[in-house]
Amino acid sequence: MSVIKRMTERFHIGSSKGYQYPDVDVGGSPYSTAPTPSLVSANTTLFDHRGSLSTQRTSFSELSGHRQGLGAIPEQEDMEARLNRLHLFSRNKGIYRLQDFLIQRTLGTGSFGRVLLVRSKHNLRFYAIKVLNKEKVLRMKQVEHTNNERNMLHRVNHNFIINLWGAFQDGNNLYMVMDFVPGGELFNLLRRSIRFPEPVAKFYAAEVSLALRYLHSNNIIYRDLKPENILLNADGHIKVADFGFAKIVDTVAYTLCGTPDYLAPEIIWGGRYNKSVDWYALGVLCYEMLSGLPPFHTPDGNPQTLYAKIREGPTSLPWNSPNFTLYSIDLIRRLMEGEPSKRYGNMRHGAGDVFAHPWFAEVDWEKLEDREVSPPYIPNIGGAGDASAFDIYHEDGMEELFRPPPLDTLADQFPDFDYTYDDSVAP
Repeated sequence: MSVIKRMTERFHIGSSKGYQYPDVDVGGSPYSTAPTPSLVSANTTLFDHRGSLSTQRTSFSELSGHRQGLGAIPEQEDMEARLNRLHLFSRNKGIYRLQDFLIQRTLGTGSFGRVLLVRSKHNLRFYAIKVLNKEKVLRMKQVEHTNNERNMLHRVNHNFIINLWGAFQDGNNLYMVMDFVPGGELFNLLRRSIRFPEPVAKFYAAEVSLALRYLHSNNIIYRDLKPENILLNADGHIKVADFGFAKIVDTVAYTLCGTPDYLAPEIIWGGRYNKSVDWYALGVLCYEMLSGLPPFHTPDGNPQTLYAKIREGPTSLPWNSPNFTLYSIDLIRRLMEGEPSKRYGNMRHGAGDVFAHPWFAEVDWEKLEDREVSPPYIPNIGGAGDASAFDIYHEDGMEELFRPPPLDTLADQFPDFDYTYDDSVAP
């Protein structure tokens, strides 16, 4: 069985930074009679169906840091009994507490926290809560990134970007209440299928492009695009997640941060850069979706070898995947252009050059942004709250979440963190 080792540690100066999909129908397109249009033709084989691929690639879908081992979930209280107690709970509108949610299970763990699947006691909807330990955040010098993520998610509102419904804190932890995206990571679907056929890769690339255009129009640079940070909603459309490295940038940035395989050469050189690094990362994403490997893959994981290849640029890349076409190769090369001033997305027409490229000729951008185009793959979701797309984690340490919070001596590190989304569907 093939094994891939890929460098995926997220990093920043001064710090460091599985789901088994059901079998995919690889016959004729199941969407030929769908009421909405699709980028996938009726004769397209949706995925290269070759069984699962083992990988040693570290995933940071919700938290930076390494996931912990697998284990059993403690027996849960019967849901009906929980719902029967709902009338016992009340809160002042706009003030969230951990006690406002029924904790279902852990979705992921990291170096300074975990992501929990929860159910609101007030509207019965499912959410994901990112729980970050304040002391660990401070010790790992992640205060700025943590505040950035909360602030960026507070600012954005787009179909293809995860929603922040609320944020609160106590003496122990920071809490961010976000969408529960049940389909899991695009990374896992890609590893399951080895590589995507061109129409499938094009669909996901187009939705990511719309998300990037929206972020850049709001002067937000994302800086961490990769398959692990692209989640699949129950309807098959994407949600871009993990905004820890996002930042408001009017002109240029200087911070060395990101995921090595997806770094633009100007970041590696240590100079200034702008939002065009996100378009470069889109080129890397397109290449990986079509070939099954990132363009500058280094089997031994040697960072210096990887960085040397990135500096050389895409001119010597192998294009031996059968899923590459002349148009896809041309767009990837233009996105991965080493000179930022000549890179698609960063020239006079901005994102318009990307959207007008012949590879996207059949994309109806307006319908796609409104989610009126049928996705090529619909996750097999058993119902609201189905978390089978996520690994099972030991629930060790959960009791720490419920211990009485001490006097909050770190609140000044996270000013204005508390936030409530004023909407009828908020928790």
